[in-house]
Amino acid sequence: MNTIEELKAGPLPTHLAIIMDGNGRWAKQRGKLRIFGHENGVKSVRETVENCAKIGIEYLTLYAFSTENWKRPKLEVDTLMNLLVSSLKKELKTLNKNNIRLNAIGRIESLPAKAHGELLEVIEKTSGNTAMVLTLALSYGAREEIRHAVQEISFKVKNNIISPGDIDDAIINSHLYTHNLPDVDLLIRTSGEHRISNFLLWQIAYAELFFTDVFWPDFRGEHLAEALKNYQNRERRFGKTSEQLN
Repeated sequence: MNTIEELKAGPLPTHLAIIMDGNGRWAKQRGKLRIFGHENGVKSVRETVENCAKIGIEYLTLYAFSTENWKRPKLEVDTLMNLLVSSLKKELKTLNKNNIRLNAIGRIESLPAKAHGELLEVIEKTSGNTAMVLTLALSYGAREEIRHAVQEISFKVKNNIISPGDIDDAIINSHLYTHNLPDVDLLIRTSGEHRISNFLLWQIAYAELFFTDVFWPDFRGEHLAEALKNYQNRERRFGKTSEQLN
């Protein structure tokens, strides 16, 4: 039995999210500029997306660019935006071949016009695909997302559209960028850092967390398999006891 079949035999996360970290340090170790790491990180994105589709992951969300990343040097930001445009153009055929629908969350309107336009075009051209939803978190920050949701809900309360007593998890979920996505089951972070970095704070409330020392440009199928096997060996209790689950 090969690895993919073994993984399919066990419980899989419906929604897998990944913080793709370590591109800059990977490049620095090789005496290169940070942008060299970002360019090589694209290969890991391609392989991870294809592997998740083969394994049967229904939702994959990648932390591609945070609201805080705008503070980075202009050359690095410009490179990342150019990589986004070129990658979307190159991967459209692969997305359709693998029946993958592209989605995006965050303040995508703040992206450069070319990147924004290319993103919307690929989202439209993959809108009929049904095997997996690939979500790119772009110009995304969880606190900003939650603040935006609170503002919208407050406006509706003020205008008697909803009452304060009606506000529950479902109402809050419906005002988040991820309103059309399920909660995260497994969150992977590469590069050895052990923090969330303002990513999907509401949605990972009961997610399993997996941290690996591997830098993102080196992240391959065997590392994904390691994380998924680790997930399959965990007991997810959601506040209950083991006895209640049994």
